[in-house]
Amino acid sequence: MCEQGIIPSQALKADETSALDALIDEYSSYLLTDRGLASTSAAVYVAHARRFLERTCPAGPLALRALAAPVIQTFITREARRYRTSKAASLLAVTIRSFLRFAHYRGFIDRSLAVAVPAVAHWSMASIPRALPGKAVRRVIAESKRRRTPCGLRDRAILLLLSRLGLRAREVMLLDLDDIDWSNACIYVCGKGRRERPLPLPHDVGEALVQYLREGRPASSCRRVFLRTRAPWRGLSRSSCISAIVHRALGRSRVQSVSHGAHQLRHALATGMLRRGASLTEVSQVLRHRDPNTTRLYAKVDLDSLRAVALPWPGRPL
Repeated sequence: MCEQGIIPSQALKADETSALDALIDEYSSYLLTDRGLASTSAAVYVAHARRFLERTCPAGPLALRALAAPVIQTFITREARRYRTSKAASLLAVTIRSFLRFAHYRGFIDRSLAVAVPAVAHWSMASIPRALPGKAVRRVIAESKRRRTPCGLRDRAILLLLSRLGLRAREVMLLDLDDIDWSNACIYVCGKGRRERPLPLPHDVGEALVQYLREGRPASSCRRVFLRTRAPWRGLSRSSCISAIVHRALGRSRVQSVSHGAHQLRHALATGMLRRGASLTEVSQVLRHRDPNTTRLYAKVDLDSLRAVALPWPGRPL
């Protein structure tokens, strides 16, 4: 039809694009409504699903019915190599399985192909938390005091929330003005699983928040605590914006770090508590871990305690 000039090729491409967008929108709605995923998690799933469709079904979503297991396995094998960690590659496999289950459930494919997604080798408790040393954290916080601009006041309050309360980047991004209870000196944090937990508000964190709200935060109808520094005045769009703030703060403080994300300040809080004699149970309560195994990971960085329980090596030292 295109060769004969009856249907323009551009029109076909537009139809394919709109059909892809419609399918992706339906999948996004399924994740948010049926599965109850958070919007940030759903965005990750949707991005993986879109790339999967673009690579495996170039003819459009209608080609889903012709999808075969070898095509899926080739996609996962090729794409998994792009990630630096096995955990990230494992997440890719999880999201593609989710999409294939959705496609079967909604009738876009006539059989379940989720079993065709190969597993990515990922051993829990195999890694060591990447935490900044206590000196480096104090240096970053001290350096943040020098910036008196609205952006500097915002960044200092964010850095203190990350380092003193161990909040996740997403939790800082979604913090609302109504979540701060000034009379009881606490903040309410909506963490993983949408569980709301009150946390005590340390004096220095409260001071930084007050200073930002009074002198740095632009007037806006948005109820998010932390806003963009340029109009339109609305909340930060992604949790990666928080990690970018940490990355820039490390650069200004001339702190060398393997990782530049916001999570390393959370790790630093946990390891610092352990070295000061806190128990794993206390660390778990502060970090609001649901699984105790998640907290046990921090035992690896308490080298002094590990040396005390280490068994002597039976052979002679080389």
